[in-house]
Amino acid sequence: MKKEINRWAVLVSSMGILMCTGAVYAFSVLAGPLSAARGWTMAEVMVAFAINAALGPIPMILGGFLTDKGWSKWSTMAGAVLFGVGFALAGTATTLTELYVYYGLMAGFGQGFAYSGCLSNTIRFFPDKKGLASGLITAGMGGAAIIAAPIANQLIQSIGVADTFVRMGIAYAIISFTCSLFIKVAPKDYMPKNMNAAATAAANKPVVNKNWKEMLQDPKFYMIILMFAMGAFSGLMIASNASPIGQSMFGLSAAAAAVYVSVYSLSNTMGRVIWGAVSDKLGQPTTISIMYSVIILTFLVLIFVKSMFGFTLGIVGLGLCFGGVMGVFPSLVMDNFGPKFQGVNYGIVFIGYSTSAFVAPKVTAGIAAANNGDFTKAFYVAIVVAAAGLILDLVYKKKTATKSITETAQ
Repeated sequence: MKKEINRWAVLVSSMGILMCTGAVYAFSVLAGPLSAARGWTMAEVMVAFAINAALGPIPMILGGFLTDKGWSKWSTMAGAVLFGVGFALAGTATTLTELYVYYGLMAGFGQGFAYSGCLSNTIRFFPDKKGLASGLITAGMGGAAIIAAPIANQLIQSIGVADTFVRMGIAYAIISFTCSLFIKVAPKDYMPKNMNAAATAAANKPVVNKNWKEMLQDPKFYMIILMFAMGAFSGLMIASNASPIGQSMFGLSAAAAAVYVSVYSLSNTMGRVIWGAVSDKLGQPTTISIMYSVIILTFLVLIFVKSMFGFTLGIVGLGLCFGGVMGVFPSLVMDNFGPKFQGVNYGIVFIGYSTSAFVAPKVTAGIAAANNGDFTKAFYVAIVVAAAGLILDLVYKKKTATKSITETAQ
């Protein structure tokens, strides 16, 4: 008898890998000291992070292709090592070009390969709990900065920023490589034992697998990628400006604002798990509608409740919803286009997120600069974006419901 694969071991291993590669989001802790040590401006240093983020869809699509071919273990392993090596080499960079190559290109490609391999492969092991699995995996990525930031800060004070990059990078390469040894490739049409009747019935429904060309011909793809971009917009707005918002609009000190940055990261991490589990119960479209509604209400709180309570509620609410967007959309893509080509398909849909990652911080910073540090008008822009996303989600729900009824009648 063939031994049953321990899918939870695969899930935990994937989370361990992404908790290493997710350290890129602690770059703000390293950027200042690196700027001072090398004599580069902060703007020059932050280009490395921008390159890393902008490259996202490319390695995700390539890694997704390898995952769809059954090579997720090797794609993840290679990505994990490439990330760690690139992160470590960033500490040895003496020119900006070297920094951009090591941190931007090498670490960026490594992260994308690892993220795509871990996510797309692991949720295939959970046809009964796609939302929860997706939420837990992405929580590893989202929560990495909570651990990495204080460690990096402590190391910088004791050994300097260059050696901090090197030591952390080596540690990430070793830890993530070790975790990748426990990655197993999900068998085709995998079905775990002891699934309940409802989950078994749902998993046994005929699945239409669409490759990327077929996906692009499906109108639902364009709705999903737009909803992803609109859902991520508000979260990215706050992620890049939480500290300035707290200081300029709510009178917080720099130290207090930094605490709220950590609170936002923690909420983001929790939201991926919470909303992922909720989507398993209510379905992704309903869950997305609730999240858009919460985003709108939370921004109204930030606009009209100018107090510590209002800011706290805003940070927590938007963090939870941003995490939810990252946790729910991978399973939404799989439900619509099937598991067979999930790696490449989700990598393409991820372009929606990358677009918002480029636009949201720039729009927010520009509006704030034009209004003496007041983010109120930027909040109204976010409300409009979320409302548009909510309307689009309702259209999506109506179209998918109509199609489902038609198919049932046939």
